[in-house]
Amino acid sequence: MEFNGTFELEEATVEEVWLALSDPVLIADSLPGCEFLLHVESEDVDFDSLADRAEGEDREPTGDPAVIEERAFREGERYAALVQISVGPVNPTFETVVTIDERERPRMRASGEGSSGDSSFEMSSGMELAETDDGVEVDWETQADVFGKVAGMGQRVINPVANRLVKQFFSSIQSRLEELQLEEADAAEAAGGDDADTAVADDEQDDAAATEGAGGDTDATDDAVPPDGTDGAGGDTADESDDDSEKRGLISRLLGRSK
Repeated sequence: MEFNGTFELEEATVEEVWLALSDPVLIADSLPGCEFLLHVESEDVDFDSLADRAEGEDREPTGDPAVIEERAFREGERYAALVQISVGPVNPTFETVVTIDERERPRMRASGEGSSGDSSFEMSSGMELAETDDGVEVDWETQADVFGKVAGMGQRVINPVANRLVKQFFSSIQSRLEELQLEEADAAEAAGGDDADTAVADDEQDDAAATEGAGGDTDATDDAVPPDGTDGAGGDTADESDDDSEKRGLISRLLGRSK
């Protein structure tokens, strides 16, 4: 079976969409029926252990490129997913292992297989991103071989299910991108407000320091200059008066002797 189509993600850049589609956490959060999507070392996967591991991990979708890059899909690596899909009257849960065959922006390819009781599948898929005037266009295609009970329902039943899942997936990606953009905008606004508050506080501290410095200079001036401005001059005048009195007394004594 072959499936393909195009989906446009509005008001987003190729970089933003690439990061989103490279993030296992965001993919698991957006893929309908996905219980977990985790990196594994081999094809021999213990899904019960993975379920316990998934419950113990607390990883939230994020728009931080550094966080996404650390946990992003790696070319050549394997990832295990547990996905429940409703196909007609049955609801199989597929234990799936996928290998990232190619990952180089703007293109990614993967292949894998899954099984669920009396049904199984093998698949390969790819996508490519292209910038548009309104956002990013995602061209995707999948080739799948389906076996067992699900295969017996025929392509007329399977095709609408596949198209519905793809539409729900990309619609969820669009919503998550918008949410992350809003969160980043709020964070930037909050950071800007904090910077403004810090700048005001620094200015106030500078003004206070300047005022205190000016006050210290005034005090020093007050100590150096007498309040009435005359103490220094007055002291000199008093000394001169004492000298005159001594001179007059000496002259009087000399005159008295001469008589």
